[in-house]
Amino acid sequence: MSATDFTIPVIETKRLILRGPEPEDYPDFKSTFTSYRARFMGGPLNAYEAWMLYAAEIGHWQIRGFGMWMIHDKKTDETYGMAGGWKPAKWPEAEIAWVIWPEAVGQGLALEATHAARRYFYRNGWDSAVSYIDPKNLDSIRLAERLGAVKDPDAASVDGNDVVYRHPSPAALNDTQLAHGIDMEISHYADPLFKPKGYAID
Repeated sequence: MSATDFTIPVIETKRLILRGPEPEDYPDFKSTFTSYRARFMGGPLNAYEAWMLYAAEIGHWQIRGFGMWMIHDKKTDETYGMAGGWKPAKWPEAEIAWVIWPEAVGQGLALEATHAARRYFYRNGWDSAVSYIDPKNLDSIRLAERLGAVKDPDAASVDGNDVVYRHPSPAALNDTQLAHGIDMEISHYADPLFKPKGYAID
């Protein structure tokens, strides 16, 4: 299959549609990556750097055959962030990654989108995955742990400044208590009567 024939798959969850990044999604991406929100992802970026990174998000699908989906609200089509796979040059392993726009945190959206993305990759040939996280990024560490990932001190890091969280294998997630627990948490967030206490954790 040639690059021009490649079609980015679409994933649907209870609340979300995950589809490939499009040019019209760029303003939301730029707003986040040029802000303080991007401090754990190499930012804040200037406008040119944000544009180059977004172009890389689109091109990654063509080069690797997988990438980051844009997270859309199923009813309104509003974008909430991105989630999916990421493995640019020099990345030791394929990564499960995510970013949620600042105004969309605290609704379980990163958990729902990332769980769906990981399930898709595992059903399509991945047998392992990691997440490279800045050790000061406590929100992402908590989300990785809610997804069942654990710190892997023996795994190679990207640049020595990140910690590596190893996701459970496909077998450890297939019809297991862990997977059911994640699904249950997502269903709570999807319940309009559910009001989580405390601060945002995604």
